[in-house]
Amino acid sequence: MKEKKKKKSKVFRRIILLLLFVLLIGGAVFGYKVYQNGGGLKGFLATAIGHDQNTVKNLPKIYCLLLGQSETLTDTIMIAEYDPQMQQASILSIPRDTFIGNNKNAANGNHKINAVYSIYSNDATYTLKEVNELTGLDIKYYLKVDTVAFKKLVDEIGGVTFDVPIDMKYDDNRQNLHIDLKAGVQKLDGDKAEQVVRFRHNNDGTTYPYEYGMEDFGRMKTQRNFLMALAKQTLKVENILRINSFIDIAKEHVETNLDFDTIKDYVPYVVEFNMADLKTERLPGESAKLNGYWFFEADEVKTAQIIDEFFLNPTTGNDEEVDTSGIDTSGIDKTKIKIELLNGSNSKAKLERIKKRLEKAGYTIVKTADVTETERTVIINRGDTQEAVKEELKLLVDTQTVSSGEQTDANITIILGKKDK
Repeated sequence: MKEKKKKKSKVFRRIILLLLFVLLIGGAVFGYKVYQNGGGLKGFLATAIGHDQNTVKNLPKIYCLLLGQSETLTDTIMIAEYDPQMQQASILSIPRDTFIGNNKNAANGNHKINAVYSIYSNDATYTLKEVNELTGLDIKYYLKVDTVAFKKLVDEIGGVTFDVPIDMKYDDNRQNLHIDLKAGVQKLDGDKAEQVVRFRHNNDGTTYPYEYGMEDFGRMKTQRNFLMALAKQTLKVENILRINSFIDIAKEHVETNLDFDTIKDYVPYVVEFNMADLKTERLPGESAKLNGYWFFEADEVKTAQIIDEFFLNPTTGNDEEVDTSGIDTSGIDKTKIKIELLNGSNSKAKLERIKKRLEKAGYTIVKTADVTETERTVIINRGDTQEAVKEELKLLVDTQTVSSGEQTDANITIILGKKDK
């Protein structure tokens, strides 16, 4: 009997040792993969969700429209972009009073961008459509957060340390909004965080200083700064591990078309992003009174420039480069090639961006005009245009579609579409 017990004990010990060996080998392999994926929290998270060192090379930039809702209007509207390969990110605020109508003489309150969400039965896809037309981008995702979710998130991470820019004192009984904050660095809970991001002016009419940005402009700057502070604290290790709590808040209060599979692929790289490198700005333009209503009118040319700088080609700023080095046009006088540029994208920003790109490449734009909206960009060859020119133009306007047409005063007609390629 004792002999049998000894044998069983030996077998049991061998099994335990074998299991420990397997765990040790497994842990070593996992640890090596973590090392290959960059080590640290990024490497751990990347390995845990099945990434390898090549995964990030295939992750595209991600764009998302961020909407903050108070009452029925989306008074906070931002575009956020993150590039995991270049570790670059940008946020652009869009003023809530931005004019989106077609006729300035018939403008009314429904032509402000913040009204779109409620006009179309609280459907964020319509606001997304307006933002894409305004900027020339092709943003697919949106995330709408109400004030309850915002406050719960701030409280869940233990508050946010933030430098309140000025003394704030404002009361609105209709909205049950009461703001009472002193300037300076302090830890804000959810209620105080809501106060700081909703503040525009004090009860006595004073507001942010001119150099900071008055009224809505100042509020947008404060919102961007607070979002940076919020992101810094949320991306701490101890908060990343509380993901289930964040998911519960999101399920109850956040409206989005982003799915978990899309989000999780970016998490390992977002946690390593240096928030000091985040680029922030607001849509360029000026306030104007149209048909008796105050609006914000976007500057089309400057908007196209800032979209290039912040979202399409952030590494080179306004001087956007398209690599055409593999195409030899050295023996061609491109100034003699006349291009008719027609805008079927319904985006003036996109028209300005492509026009600038073509002129920089040496081509002559003889005409620009709006035409019926179309899905894809197409190049129409109206003469005996060299193959090298056609190949370069395809790269410059992001299309593979070239067709032939009747001869006109222009050598080439380019019809810009909403989508590229």
